Amino acid sequence: MKRIIKPFKILFRHIGNFFDKLLITPITKVFLKIAEFFKDNGKIIERFFGKKSTLIVLSLILAFLVFVIIDRESNVMIDQYAEILYDQPVSAVYNEELYVVEGLPKAVDITLVGQKRHIFLAKQAPSKGVSVDLTGLKPGNHKVTLKYSQRLKSLDYKLDPSTITVTIYEKVSETKSLTVDILHKDNLDSKLYIKDIELDRSDVIVKGAAYKLKKVATVKALVDVDNFVNPKAGTMTLKDVPLVAYDTDGKIVDVEIVPKSVDAKVVITSPHKEVPIKIVPKGNLAFGKSINAITTSINTITVYGEQSAVDKLEELEVEIDVKDLDKNKDFNITLKRPNGITELSQKTITVKVEIDNSTTKEFKNIHIVTENLNNNYAVQALSAEDSIVTVVVKGSESAIKLLDESTIKAYIDLKNYGVGEHEVPVEVKGDDLKLTYTSKTKKVRVRITQK
Repeated sequence: MKRIIKPFKILFRHIGNFFDKLLITPITKVFLKIAEFFKDNGKIIERFFGKKSTLIVLSLILAFLVFVIIDRESNVMIDQYAEILYDQPVSAVYNEELYVVEGLPKAVDITLVGQKRHIFLAKQAPSKGVSVDLTGLKPGNHKVTLKYSQRLKSLDYKLDPSTITVTIYEKVSETKSLTVDILHKDNLDSKLYIKDIELDRSDVIVKGAAYKLKKVATVKALVDVDNFVNPKAGTMTLKDVPLVAYDTDGKIVDVEIVPKSVDAKVVITSPHKEVPIKIVPKGNLAFGKSINAITTSINTITVYGEQSAVDKLEELEVEIDVKDLDKNKDFNITLKRPNGITELSQKTITVKVEIDNSTTKEFKNIHIVTENLNNNYAVQALSAEDSIVTVVVKGSESAIKLLDESTIKAYIDLKNYGVGEHEVPVEVKGDDLKLTYTSKTKKVRVRITQK
């Protein structure tokens, strides 16, 4: 405060001297000379200017006008201004190898108070910023003062906050196994598949306060697909893959990880296979109608995806709804990807269905086979009639004529049957899905025994 008042005292002292030496006395002399000039020219003027009080009043008026002008200029020169510097970084001095500090703000605000030109110079001049010296402090809670290094001593400054409470912990370390997490996996070309990722190390060291290390459940290397440059089948190397520690809830734990990053070799493959397209009609056609022919715009398709899914897939089933259909129709079908398949070589196909009048034909002595029988059991038909059935096939005349009897399969499903005698429903299926298959015998009797 004294620094602010002192300039005002000096100013007023100079103003007083100025009035005494340069204004009041010279102006009085001027008016005396004027009075002498008009002494012989008029008694009234002589009497007016001859009065000492008149001269003093006029001198004071002129002095006051000069004072107002000087005061305005001096205010401009001595006005105090304030400016806030936001988010100034804070640095701390302590032994980072031995201790961990919590409660230290990343940034603070600084208010500078002074003349405009000084504030301007302060903003242009380099500064060491805000710092706090924690050297010599032991583990525990400590109230410390932040310091701002500013070379211009003509300014006052205030930190917000100016004092803080920090907690100092002893730094401990543990070894943690390293795992991999793939980011933005869906952004990878759907025809490509990440088969394997090999890191240049299998474990890392985590450092920090003991209570934080207890929270660390896993440390992951974050392999980001967006960082792949022109990905294609083969092996690529990623440098400086970042490491992050997580707790059991998947939240990031703020600990030091040594090293901070690793290198990773990423093996990319493109498993694919060409499979036939199988059209599966769903629903019952109009009465007396059957499917005479089904043709597709393509007969095979290339599938891409995980190796196991590609190996398992033998054909791509495509369902079409033929419920109550009584005339020829073209279907434009959007293909669906089976589980594990990431891409198809074609997205849509056209299926043409030809409708004809329906007829039936019986196929006799079709042997019954079993499915899903427990390996510890054996099954036997209770009579000859329980081992064969007659199958009625319904469809167009041309399709039935081309039907191979060996493609008709009559079977019983014994998945949920145990030892004993059972009456089991008979089911029938065939390779030609344009036809429908029905067994004239609905159930047969069998005996299941322990092997």
